[in-house]
Amino acid sequence: MTRLMMILFSFISVTLMGICIVIALVTGNDTLMPIVVAAAIGFVAALPASFIIARKLA
Repeated sequence: MTRLMMILFSFISVTLMGICIVIALVTGNDTLMPIVVAAAIGFVAALPASFIIARKLA
């Protein structure tokens, strides 16, 4: 299950980071720090999401 979670994490993290960055840009935060924080939030949110999805698939 760990290998499946890591494969899923590579796709889910990029997707969630992109969504969070787009949200940051749409709300008017177009400097470096809000974009980096949004990417970090997406990265951290992808950890439990990939674990839950891998558990449901395995």
